[in-house]
Amino acid sequence: MNHMASCSFNIESLPHDCVSEILSHTSPLVACIVSLVSPSLCSCANSDTVWRSFLPSDYEDIVSRAVNPFTLSFSSYKQLFYSLCHPLLIDQGNKSFNLEKSSGKKSYIISARELSIAWSSDPMMWSWKPIPESRFAEAAELRTVSWLEVEGKIRTRILTPNTSYLAYLIMNVSHRAYGLDFAPSEVSVMVGNKVHRGKAYLGDKDENKREMEALFYGNRTEVLRNAAFQEGIPFPSKREDGWMEIELGEFFSGEGDEEIKMSLREVGYQLKGGLVLEGIQVRPKTS
Repeated sequence: MNHMASCSFNIESLPHDCVSEILSHTSPLVACIVSLVSPSLCSCANSDTVWRSFLPSDYEDIVSRAVNPFTLSFSSYKQLFYSLCHPLLIDQGNKSFNLEKSSGKKSYIISARELSIAWSSDPMMWSWKPIPESRFAEAAELRTVSWLEVEGKIRTRILTPNTSYLAYLIMNVSHRAYGLDFAPSEVSVMVGNKVHRGKAYLGDKDENKREMEALFYGNRTEVLRNAAFQEGIPFPSKREDGWMEIELGEFFSGEGDEEIKMSLREVGYQLKGGLVLEGIQVRPKTS
């Protein structure tokens, strides 16, 4: 027992550079916890050595593409890291980038303007306009179509390697919405020849809208809704930023460079309108 006690290890006995090097192989969350242990460990945990390692390898390129780089003034790598944890508009305002605070993993939102949307150039079918709650200069509002198809692309080389990701369509439903939950949409994520498929409804569960659609479409809508609940087909879920989201699918970002295609498709030939598109988000999957 005495021999075991004499072999106990105290990390504070190591040189500060060694402690910083050890912490650089952990995570931002671990570094923050260690910084609370003692003043000497706090100094190590807050060092540039540690926080530079938590930044993505291409952080300089990301910063150079910022719409407003003056929001990124910093005096340490830790400050820069936490600045990048807040949404940063890049690529002429067509994408939003941020890091996950606890892990430092990358997340992107691709704006509606960067997506391929069927008939989006026809002003009779889609309206492009600024929306106060949008992070981008404009969003797309569906006026009326019978064929709805949205696709976004991203390459794994700009994501965090060896990480599972989820793709989400960020959207809202206007007060004029109709026909969005008449039939479920097909959602998918494609990586190479591998496809993750699913279904989701675009409409919400507002009772007043349900009554209006029942009058307009008859009992067909209610029958389909009941079938959806039985099959477990999801409806949009609320986000903290005031928008709603639909999961499109999951994929794994390895160490190579693959193209990811994320899509939503509803071609039931039923007229629909009132869908407001913000974009597609790709974010790390949390366990």
